[in-house]
Amino acid sequence: MGGSLQPAASARDIAFPSGAGIIACIKQSDIREIVALPDIVTSDGLLWPISKDPDFRLTRICKEDEGVSICGAMSYNGTRALLMMQQTGLMDSLNAIRAIGMDYELPIVMMVGLQGKEPDVQPDQSASYGVRIIQPVLDAMEISHSLIEEPEDIDHIPQAVDAAYNASCPHVFLIGRSPEAT
Repeated sequence: MGGSLQPAASARDIAFPSGAGIIACIKQSDIREIVALPDIVTSDGLLWPISKDPDFRLTRICKEDEGVSICGAMSYNGTRALLMMQQTGLMDSLNAIRAIGMDYELPIVMMVGLQGKEPDVQPDQSASYGVRIIQPVLDAMEISHSLIEEPEDIDHIPQAVDAAYNASCPHVFLIGRSPEAT
């Protein structure tokens, strides 16, 4: 390994995306159906506030691939849905995403918490193997994805959701830093 090591950013130097801002972007995207499994990265800032928000209907599921099927089925009647899980569940449900999202061309929109990812490094540089491989796997499967880590990263959420529904294809929002519960 060449090069010099940069000192790790201190916790106060790292900006986190706003959970309230993400929720506002989800609403702006005309999503009212949330299909979810608890995820330590997104629970405090997203899932718990969503569960109390009367603008959303939350469907709790047992398996991630079950959520892929539910979101795919909802798209048939024009209902926009969001599947929330962590990267271990994404990896577990890749065959369902391949079949329902890619082969059947259904717009499965997902927010995936990158559990174990260090807040000051990019996913492909993470010490966690399970985090490091997510983007290359999505690239190999030709699944659209974007990273949400900085506060301004949430600005593209409505456009990415619209693009997924207009093209009838999956999109994965990778949540690299826990959204602030504000």
